[in-house]
Amino acid sequence: MSETLFNSFLMGGFECSTHRNRAGKRLDMIAATRHDELAESDYERLMRLGIRTARDGVRWHLIEVEPGRFDFSSLEQQVEAVKSTGIQIIWDIFHYGFPDDVDVTSRQFVDRFARFAAATCEFLAAELGPRLVICPVNEISFFSWAAGTAGVFHPFKKKKGSAIKSNLIDAACASLDRIREIVPTVRWMFTEPAIHVIPSATKPNRAAAERYRLAQFEALDQLYARGDYLDMIGLNYYIHNQWRHPSRRPLPLGHKEYRPPHEIFAEFYARYGRPMIISETGIEDARRPDWFRFVWSEAHAARERGVPLDGLCLYPIVNHPGWEDSRHCHNGLWDYADSNGDRGSYAPFESAIREVSEMPTRS
Repeated sequence: MSETLFNSFLMGGFECSTHRNRAGKRLDMIAATRHDELAESDYERLMRLGIRTARDGVRWHLIEVEPGRFDFSSLEQQVEAVKSTGIQIIWDIFHYGFPDDVDVTSRQFVDRFARFAAATCEFLAAELGPRLVICPVNEISFFSWAAGTAGVFHPFKKKKGSAIKSNLIDAACASLDRIREIVPTVRWMFTEPAIHVIPSATKPNRAAAERYRLAQFEALDQLYARGDYLDMIGLNYYIHNQWRHPSRRPLPLGHKEYRPPHEIFAEFYARYGRPMIISETGIEDARRPDWFRFVWSEAHAARERGVPLDGLCLYPIVNHPGWEDSRHCHNGLWDYADSNGDRGSYAPFESAIREVSEMPTRS
């Protein structure tokens, strides 16, 4: 792992989900936040805070205009903004959404995604050079559960979780085979929620709770077992990542059974031996500054234990509409843009960010 892979330890992430919600509406968080239109000024805001690396996304449903034909005009403003600012981007290739004629439960998904991912990375490398960092598929295990078992994400299935997970893993590997032929220097990460699950306090079933907790490793285990498909790991950590099974009743911070996140991060490193980043973390409203300080301190604690944690991504960095109800989610540093393209900053959160200094580079 190069010590200089990322331009900064602190990162900002732009919400880029494009799936259909329960009402059948196609979401496009990049357009909803006007990030495509304002990419250059958005990146400049990050750079002024010393944040020189960001997560951003591509929109498959806009790029593959018909099967096998790709139009990258929807990416042009983001790409030009990268050229203008010099910011480094970790590109999400699949962040939940896919074209309407693609069936994520079908084996045809594998080749369809691999072709799209390879074409997209070829375009990005041609425009921005070979120092390409990507997230091929965001949250394989979580998305498979949400879309194929719980039925809360499109396509809202209940008995297709295993099929979707198998397809996503195969698609991720097939895409990397093609991408590495085109961009041999590509680096990549796979992201998953880092969770902790404990049994009910009244009717404890420790074995069931532990099985549920261990399920978080399933996709990464399979990628690891296949050889050279696991490069970096991104861990998404939010306030709701620890709960009781089966009620999913969350464990509050400070609870005696709340597991320190740095221990969870260390478990991932012990299991896979790969460098990591905290690829998503954030919270809504007035708790944003304190949550950031908490996760920042846990990142320090993990590094002190020898965990190669190379980044912390504030996600999202810009407020966005709620997926199901379009409510104004105050979970970013910056708000919706005004008519001049300016975004107001949540001052307490910005102050907390400015308080921290860059972590020293690990030796």
